[in-house]
Amino acid sequence: MADHTIPGRFFTPGDAAALPLAARRYLEHAIAPATPLAAAVRLRMRGEIRLRQWLPFRAEEVIAWGRGMIWRASVRMHGLPLRGADQWLGGEGREGAGTMHWRLFGIVPVIRAAGADITRSAAGRVNSEVIWLPSALVSMPARWSEADGILHARFTAHGEPADLALAIAPDVRLQSLALERWGNPNGAGWRGVSFGATFEAERTFGGYTVPSRLRAGWYFGSERFAAEGEFFRAELTAAEFR
Repeated sequence: MADHTIPGRFFTPGDAAALPLAARRYLEHAIAPATPLAAAVRLRMRGEIRLRQWLPFRAEEVIAWGRGMIWRASVRMHGLPLRGADQWLGGEGREGAGTMHWRLFGIVPVIRAAGADITRSAAGRVNSEVIWLPSALVSMPARWSEADGILHARFTAHGEPADLALAIAPDVRLQSLALERWGNPNGAGWRGVSFGATFEAERTFGGYTVPSRLRAGWYFGSERFAAEGEFFRAELTAAEFR
């Protein structure tokens, strides 16, 4: 997947000047002045993922905002290598497609899913991960508001509307993210479900300060999150913006 910075664009305080104060503070914390506005980011991460049980993983992910997302991971289950991937590939003017698959030894299919529901859920994932590519929030039309101490960013991307609810700490660090995402947790049927993440640390990579340690899952904001919804714990080890 090709990726590149937005030609000739660098972040300045003026890019956020017309936004509500909370949005302006968040973006000016997330993007240092004179940083090139990136169109894509390549991430490396490690952590644990729950596939019936918690398993350690290492993964790479590319998010190219105008084109899609590919996340590839390797896991060991009972000492055997399991490789998986989630992706949404589309782009401007084209209908996107999402897939998910896991293979034992990288060959034998264990889980494979595709179709309209997977595509819609994958598009929601890409939209939620704009927190790792905050330049996209500068470059696309987003409606910002603040209510009860929560910053909202509303936009439509990848064929899916998003209303990101961002909890911001007094020091402007991003504490959590929540949104309604199309999903089928616990096999209970496809529908909009509360999805989100708590952020436990942040790091700066190439002028971008982004969450670097997180816990994510379904039923966010309820007791069900800890009991059955949480399925992803990760730490970013590298981020390259382009």
